[in-house]
Amino acid sequence: MTPRRIVLSGCSGAGKSTLLQEMARRGYVTVPEPGRRIIAQERLSGGQVLPWVEPVAFCRRAMEMAMDDMKRARGDLVLFDRCALDALIWFDRTQTPLTQKMRESVLALGYDCHVYLTPPWPEIYENDGDRRHGLRDALAEFDALCDRLPHYGFKTVLVPKGPVSERADWFEAQLNEGAAA
Repeated sequence: MTPRRIVLSGCSGAGKSTLLQEMARRGYVTVPEPGRRIIAQERLSGGQVLPWVEPVAFCRRAMEMAMDDMKRARGDLVLFDRCALDALIWFDRTQTPLTQKMRESVLALGYDCHVYLTPPWPEIYENDGDRRHGLRDALAEFDALCDRLPHYGFKTVLVPKGPVSERADWFEAQLNEGAAA
């Protein structure tokens, strides 16, 4: 059986990390968001590779970290909170140059063809010290994912809004359905 590498992405502040925390509690192997880990590292070291200071360097590092996460992933089923595809699409959206070799490397990583997207959810969106961009930027990010993922051959599946337990039940059913296919 081919190991499954499932991506949960979507709008910032729409409950991705909370959903994956619940999935981890239920016994699934999860990989935390690269961006949040980079911000934590930079804060500890006094670095400047932060999305609001050095966005290009930040996205390059997020892409590299996500690619490394994918290579180190173990188990038959691993759930990713964002991935290298998110960074790739940031490069597209901002029209920032990226080599063809890097694009091909990201697309060859072997993520599942279904990418689960959390839709915008203004009622729960909030900023924090690591999420400084506003809802308008989060919506642009979401729209770019919806537009570009199919261009790269991925099928997007919207995660329904609702209490985290209901979202997790729905996600689990999707995962089980995919395993049977």
